[in-house]
Order: sequence, then C-alpha cells, then structure tokens
Amino acid sequence: MKARASWVEGMAFMGEAGSGHAVVMDGAPEYGGRNIGIRPMEMLLIGLAGCTGFDVVQILKKGREAVTGCDVEVEAERASEDPKVFTKIHLAYRVTGKGLARAKVERAVTLSKEKYCSASIMLGATAEMSYALDVIDELNQVAAE
Repeated sequence: MKARASWVEGMAFMGEAGSGHAVVMDGAPEYGGRNIGIRPMEMLLIGLAGCTGFDVVQILKKGREAVTGCDVEVEAERASEDPKVFTKIHLAYRVTGKGLARAKVERAVTLSKEKYCSASIMLGATAEMSYALDVIDELNQVAAE
C-alpha cells in the first residue's frame, strides 16, 4: 500500500493513494491555510469510520443479514500539547436493516474493533475508545439502544 501528499500552496496538500484516488487537505487560515480541504487529522477519523463500517457491513452480509444502512459517527478529543494525539475516541454506530438481530450486529461491531479494523486497533493504542450502537429494524421501525 502506498500514498503520498504533495504540497500545492499555502498549507494545502494533494493526497494521492496508490489506488489512484485523490483528496485535498488544507489547514485553517490561522495556520496559513485557506480552508479549501479536509484537515489531515479529520482524514484519520474518516478512515476509522470507514474501516470499521466496512467491517460491520461485510460481516453482516456474510452472515446473510439484511443490512440496508450503516452510519458511524466519530467524536474525538486530542492532547493539548504536541504531539496532539487523539486521547479519546467515541464511535456511534447506527445500523439499519430488515429483521436485524441486535446480537449479530453487536458481534459484528466487536469483531471489527477487536480483530479486523486496523485503524481502530492502531488508534486505540493511544486513545481511550468507546462505542454506542443503535440498531434500527425496518420491519418493526423500532430503535433499540
């Protein structure tokens, strides 16, 4: 796996992945940026949400569960001094499907955080990780928290 970031101007960088996809990253104006792209540390959180969400959907699909939606919201706190690593990360999963068994969704989330999600495991080395799960059964339109 490869990636690179090339300086464009000011504090803007063009990030390019080995897969051929690109993204613009930039800093806030107070740090010399023009606010034209996502912050690099935000990219880490988006990567975490995508990594674990991918796992959960894949695990549920392999288990023949009728999953129709998966949203993962991430909130994080950072250290006040450099290096400003993440110290606390909270992931809130909202998984929707038809006839979803809460136990199977919980199992998918647990497998992701303990075995499959590389991002979660790496970030968990420096941050206190917490989780919440909301399972929505479209057949009964009931939220189970």
